[in-house]
Amino acid sequence: MSTQTIAVHLPDGSVREVPAGTTPLEIANSISPRLAAASVVARLTPVTGAAAQKAADDTPTEAAMYAAEDASAPRLVDLSTPLNADTRLELVTEKDPEALKVVRHSAAHVLATAVLELFPETKLGHGPATDSGFFYDFYREKPFTPDDLAAIETKMAEVIARNESFLREYEPREQALTEFEKDGDFMKTHFVTKFTEPGSQVSFYRNGGFVDFCRGPHVPSTGRVKAVKVTNLAGAYWLGDEKNPQLQRIYGTAFFSQKDLDAHFARLEEAARRDHRVLGKQLDLFSVQELAGAGLIFWHPRGAMIRKIMEDWMRDECLRRGYQLVYTPHVARVNLWQTSGHEGFYSQNMFTPMELDDANYRMKPMNCPFHILIYKNSPKSYRDLPARYAELGNVYRYERSGTMHGLLRVRGFTQDDAHIFCTPGQIEDEVVACIDFAEAVLKTFGFSEFKVELSTWDPNDRAHYAGSDENWNLAVGSLQRALDRKGIQYKTIPGEAAFYGPKIDVKLVDVLGRLWQLSTVQFDFNLPARFELEYVGEDGERHQPVMVHRALFGSVERFFGVLIEHYAGAFPLWLAPVQIGLVPISERHLEYAHKVEAELKAAGFRVEVDSRNEKMNAKIRDLANQKTPYILVFGDKEAAANAVSVRTRGKGDQGSMPLADFIAKAQALVSSQSTEL
Repeated sequence: MSTQTIAVHLPDGSVREVPAGTTPLEIANSISPRLAAASVVARLTPVTGAAAQKAADDTPTEAAMYAAEDASAPRLVDLSTPLNADTRLELVTEKDPEALKVVRHSAAHVLATAVLELFPETKLGHGPATDSGFFYDFYREKPFTPDDLAAIETKMAEVIARNESFLREYEPREQALTEFEKDGDFMKTHFVTKFTEPGSQVSFYRNGGFVDFCRGPHVPSTGRVKAVKVTNLAGAYWLGDEKNPQLQRIYGTAFFSQKDLDAHFARLEEAARRDHRVLGKQLDLFSVQELAGAGLIFWHPRGAMIRKIMEDWMRDECLRRGYQLVYTPHVARVNLWQTSGHEGFYSQNMFTPMELDDANYRMKPMNCPFHILIYKNSPKSYRDLPARYAELGNVYRYERSGTMHGLLRVRGFTQDDAHIFCTPGQIEDEVVACIDFAEAVLKTFGFSEFKVELSTWDPNDRAHYAGSDENWNLAVGSLQRALDRKGIQYKTIPGEAAFYGPKIDVKLVDVLGRLWQLSTVQFDFNLPARFELEYVGEDGERHQPVMVHRALFGSVERFFGVLIEHYAGAFPLWLAPVQIGLVPISERHLEYAHKVEAELKAAGFRVEVDSRNEKMNAKIRDLANQKTPYILVFGDKEAAANAVSVRTRGKGDQGSMPLADFIAKAQALVSSQSTEL
C-alpha cells in the first residue's frame, strides 16, 4: 500500500513532496537543525484547492466546532502538528511578531502549572497572552500573598527546567464536562459549554501532570519559556459581573531573552516617570476633584492654555479644510436617543435619565444625533454636499468606577467630532480627506509613526449589525479603497465594527513605542436611515445621504494625556504653556525684566517673570522643574547691551545673545511648530 504524499510550499518558492502526517518540525530539521531549534510554531496557509487542511488537522467534530473561521486564512499551529493536505508552510521564529504571544501563552500555562502544584485546591479560569505579557485567573478562597507570588515564580523556574513537552490531546466533550463538574471547576465547565458543540472532541494541552482546556498553539516545551517574570496580582470578577465570585488574576510577562526582559522593565520605569497623572500634578496642568466626582477633569491655567492651543489649531484646520463649526446642547430628551438607537445599543454606557417636567433627558454620550438634527433642519440638494459639521463638544459616558484612569479614561470629555454628509459617489474622497487630516494631526503634534486597523463586520452575526448586506459591502469597500489610494498598510479586524458601520482606527506610536488608539474614521448608513435624511439629487429625486463620523484627537483629554507622556511634560515651544521664563539676577534688574517681558509678549510669546527675592540659581531651578523651554537670565551686562543669557531646556547655558536675535530664532521655531529647541 503506497503512502499518500502532500505538497508543502516553502517561503523560498520551493515545494517538498512529503508523506502525509509529516510535521513542521520534521521539515524544519530536514532543512537545518538550527532552523528547527529556532522555530517556535508554524504558520499554515492552504494552497488552492487545499483549504481542507484545517479540517484535516483537527478532528472532524472539532473542525465543525470552528466552522465559522475562514479555512483559507493563515493560522499558527504546533510544530508537532501532522500535515495532511497540501499547504504553504512558514516556520515562525523569534523574529516574527506573533511568536512572542505564543511564548507568553505558554508562560501562562507554566504559571498555572506552578499554582496548582503549590495550591492544588485552586480552580482555573483562563490565561491569555496580552500585548505586554500574560495573565491567568484563579479562584481560591484564601488570597494570594506577596510571598506566594515569590514562591510561584520559583516553582515556575522549576517547571521550565523540567522542559516538559506541550502535548495536544482530545477528549469527548461530554466526558470533559463530567470531569470538570465533578471537580467543581465551574469556570472550565463554562468555557467548554460556551465554546464547543455537543458531540465534539475538545482540545486540551498537557505538560507533565498539568492539563488545560486550550486550542493552542504552544512552544514545543516549557524549556522554551526562557525569560519570565510574575509582575502583580489583581482582583477580577468572574465574567466581569460584580455579582459573581471574585477571582485572583496573576499577571506576568515573558520574553525570548533576559536582555529583552530587562529592557521591558526599563521601559516600564521610563513610562512611570512619564505618567501623565504624576506630571499633571507636578506641572499643575489638571486635577480630578474628589468632591466633584471621579472621571471629571479640572483644567488648571497651564493645562487650559495647552488645551486652547490644541483646540484653536483644530478649529482653524477644520475651517481650512471646508468644515463648518457648530455647537450643540449637552442633554437631550430620551426620545432622541431612541430614534438614534443609542437607547437600545448604548444605554449601558450612558448616564441614567433625568426626569424633568416635560420629559426624561439624558446627557449626550456623543454628538452625532445633534449634528443630524442640524442637517435635517433645512432642505438639502446635491449641490450642498458634502456638508461637514465639526464640533469640539463635551460628552458624558458612564465609565465603571474601576476603569477610569487620569485623562485617558474619564466620564466627561471633549470630543473633536465631525460628521460628513455626502452622496455615495463622494464617500471615498471624503474618507481619503479624513485620513489626510489624521496624518496632519499626528505630524503637527510630533508623532512620526502610526498603525492602521480596518474593523469590519461579521456577516454570520447579523443580529449585532444594522443595515443591509449591500450597505455593508459598500461601506467596507469604500474604506478599503481609500486606504489603498493612500498607500497605507493596514490590518483588517473582522467582527470589530460598530453596529452601524465599519471603521478605520489610526493608532499613533509614542516615543516609548506604545500604541494609542485616538483617530477614528467611521462609516454610518444607519443613522441617516433612522432619521430619514434626504437630499435632492441631480435627477430631481430624493435620496438618502451617507454619513462619516470622524474624531482625530479622539478626545481632547485623552490626546492631552498622551502628549504629556510622549514629551514627558517637556512640550515643544509652540505648545508650552509658559514658553520663556525670565530671571533677573537682582531686584535692580526688574525694570529691564519688564522691558524684556513686554517685547516678548508683543512678539506673541507666553512669558513668566520670576520677581521673587530669591537667589538666581533657585529661580532657574524652579523654572527648569516646570520644564520651561527657555530661561533668560540677565544682569547689568545684558541690560546695557539689550541682550539676554539663554538657557535652553535639555542643553543648558547657551551664552549671551541680543534679545532681537533670540526673538527671531524663537519665532521661527514656533511658526514651524518644531519639536526641537
